[in-house]
Amino acid sequence: MTFASHFETFHGLPVLTFPEPHEEALPAAGEVAWRLDCSWETPFAELWQSFVDRVPSAEVRALVIGPWWHDEYSELRPELELILADAGRFPALRAVFLADVTGEECEISWLQLTDVTPVLESFPLLEELGVRGGSSHGLGEEPLSLRPVRHGALRVLRFESGGLPGEVVRAVGACELPALERLELWLGVSHYGGDATVADLAPVLAQGRFPALRHLGLQDSELQDEIAAAVASAPVVAQLESLSLSMGTLTDAGAEALLRGQPLTHLERLDLHHHFLSESVADRIRTAFGSAGTEVDLSDRQTPHRRRGEEWRYVAVSE
Repeated sequence: MTFASHFETFHGLPVLTFPEPHEEALPAAGEVAWRLDCSWETPFAELWQSFVDRVPSAEVRALVIGPWWHDEYSELRPELELILADAGRFPALRAVFLADVTGEECEISWLQLTDVTPVLESFPLLEELGVRGGSSHGLGEEPLSLRPVRHGALRVLRFESGGLPGEVVRAVGACELPALERLELWLGVSHYGGDATVADLAPVLAQGRFPALRHLGLQDSELQDEIAAAVASAPVVAQLESLSLSMGTLTDAGAEALLRGQPLTHLERLDLHHHFLSESVADRIRTAFGSAGTEVDLSDRQTPHRRRGEEWRYVAVSE
C-alpha cells in the first residue's frame, strides 16, 4: 500500500492546496481545509507568510501540511515552530494533519517529524490531529515523539506510520483525552522503528482511560496476532462501535483468538482487511460476526511469500 494521492477531504471539508499568488480568488477561509505544499519550490517560511497575509486566519478551521521542504528532505520542527508561533491567530482551528505526503514525494519512513505535543498544547480547542510518518529512518536528528498531555477537546487522534515508536504508543496511553472518540495507530514493523509491544497497548485496552472512545484501530502490525489475542479480552471493547485490526499480518491464530474471546457482535463494523486468513477461518469470522449484523471487512486477502522454505508475511505500510 502506498499513498498515491493527497487528501480530497479532511475534517469534513474539501481540501484546497493554497495557490500561488497569481492564481484564482480564494474561497471563504472556513469553507475548506487549507493545504500548504512547498512542491512549487517556495520556502515554507515564505509560503506561510503569504498564507497568513491572504487568508483570514481567524476563520480557518482545518490545516493540512504537505511537503514542507523544497529541495532536500528536512525535519519538520522549524516549520512547526513557525506555525505554532502564530497559534493565537487561529482561534477557530479545529483540525490539523501533519505530512499529507505521497509515496512519490517521500517514503513514509523517511519523513522527518518532531515532537507533536506542542500542537495539542497550543490549540486547546483542537478536535482532530493526524500525523503521517514515524521513524526518520536515521535521516533526521529528532524522531516523531509525543509527551503525555491532557486535552479536553480532542475527538480524533490518528498516527499513520510504517514504524510507530513505542515511546509514542506509551505516551498515547498516558494521555488524558476525555473527549476522544476515535483512535487509530498504525504500528508498523521493527525494521522501520516500530518497537511498540502488546504490553505498551495495555492502557489503551483498559476501560476508563478514554471514556468516550467508540472506534479503535490497532493496525499495520507485524504483531497483529498478538494484538488480536489481547483485544479478545480487552475491557475497552465493550464500549466500542467499530474495531480495526487491519493492514497487518493477521493469521488464523489471531482470528481464532477473536472467535474464542468476548462477544464482538455489538460492533457495527469489524475491519480486518489485508490479512492472511485461510478461507475456512475467514468464513467462520463472517458467520460469527456478520450474521449478527456486524459489517465485516475481510477484503485484500494476502498470500505469504515463501523464501528458502520459510513463509514471510508483510504489513500493508512499512517503508
